[in-house]
Amino acid sequence: MDDTIAAISTSQGVGAISIIRVSGEEAIEIVSKIFSNKNFHNASSHTIHYGYIMDGLEKVDEVLVTIMRAPKTFTKEDIVEINAHGSIVTTDKILELLLVNGCRLAEPGEFTKRAFLNGRIDLTEAEGIMDLINSKTDISRKIALNQVGGKVSDMIRNLRDELAGIIANIEVNIDYPEYEDIEEITIDKINSNLSELEKKIDKILTESKNGEVLTNGIKTAIIGKPNVGKSSLLNRLIGEEKAIVTDVKGTTRDSVEATLRIDNLILNLIDTAGIRDTNDLVESIGVDKSIKFINQADLILFVVNYNEKLSEEDKLILSKLRGKNYITVVNKCDLEKKIDDSNLENVIYVSALNDVNIDEIGKKIKEMFNLEKIETTDLTYLTSARSLSILRKVLDSVKNVRKGIEENYPIDMVEIDLKDIWNLLGEIIGESYDEELLDQLFSRFCVGK
Repeated sequence: MDDTIAAISTSQGVGAISIIRVSGEEAIEIVSKIFSNKNFHNASSHTIHYGYIMDGLEKVDEVLVTIMRAPKTFTKEDIVEINAHGSIVTTDKILELLLVNGCRLAEPGEFTKRAFLNGRIDLTEAEGIMDLINSKTDISRKIALNQVGGKVSDMIRNLRDELAGIIANIEVNIDYPEYEDIEEITIDKINSNLSELEKKIDKILTESKNGEVLTNGIKTAIIGKPNVGKSSLLNRLIGEEKAIVTDVKGTTRDSVEATLRIDNLILNLIDTAGIRDTNDLVESIGVDKSIKFINQADLILFVVNYNEKLSEEDKLILSKLRGKNYITVVNKCDLEKKIDDSNLENVIYVSALNDVNIDEIGKKIKEMFNLEKIETTDLTYLTSARSLSILRKVLDSVKNVRKGIEENYPIDMVEIDLKDIWNLLGEIIGESYDEELLDQLFSRFCVGK
């Protein structure tokens, strides 16, 4: 991190302004080489300066340059931001001049990575920044802000502090058994403390499922046999002709994906191939994928026909939905009723053709995922797959330690296991990490962030 990096921080394309960001020890010096107003070299931090970007004697653009001196910056390094007119050619020219004069082009997420490595933010806050950039609903924005603001980090630190207290008591009792004025830590007390810790971790994981749903969306598969109107339903839900609709069975041979927003819920919709026995090789591959989607989806819209009795294919699909989140969408309710719906659950009658009751599907989904309740709760959740995976390992480890205690493991072995759990919790917020993890995490950021 000894070099100085530069990148365009605004979206590529024509706009009112574009921002080119520079960070590093030589940021101010390098920008001064191409800026007409040389007086800002010794200027105070967090000041804005008017002038021109120059290529030798040629004016490139009229700009405002903001100076922010370390350590009170995002990266804790000197940062200079050039606010230029939003021409693609002009913006690229300014970046080119910076690179010629000593900057290196920043890698994806490198500004945020430097903020983490310099102690400005931790890993959960970094992930919150990315979630904030990618937020698609107001509630996902609020969840991301809680991460950026450190509320999620504080939650994990509190767990570590509780664990550290247990470890400290064990060590004192092992090392100084002769001291009468210290609290005697018994196996029962350790087990009781770990039981409380286990409940808190389990509660965080349970509630964080809401955060995953609200941040990443609900993976929703539209499942059914051919010609029940799955593609028509998809098109009606998203309000455009995304999927091909015909009367020919097997028209949809592969999945078609689309995104639908229902208030603060994002549905990642997948229209799947109709499930049936077929000799067509291509269609059979699509059918196999449809069956896999049943196991992978968070929610299934199971589509059947109002004007047909349940077929063997319908019953096969229904048998695979046991224990799953699903809504039975009975389509073509404008026709004569022939279906026996007495054994169907979460039934909504619609006509995709005539746009009847389509809105009821969204209402039912909000009800199933308790959206109204979630919106009024504290939105402090873990949302990244990385942090949730680590916390699940922590929960399993705590359970294993408690099991070991019940089987009379030596207290010094319990202490070692608890220290390992403490270190695992530290991985969530980045107290310990490896370079490969950082490279993978920050590579998902845009270049200018």
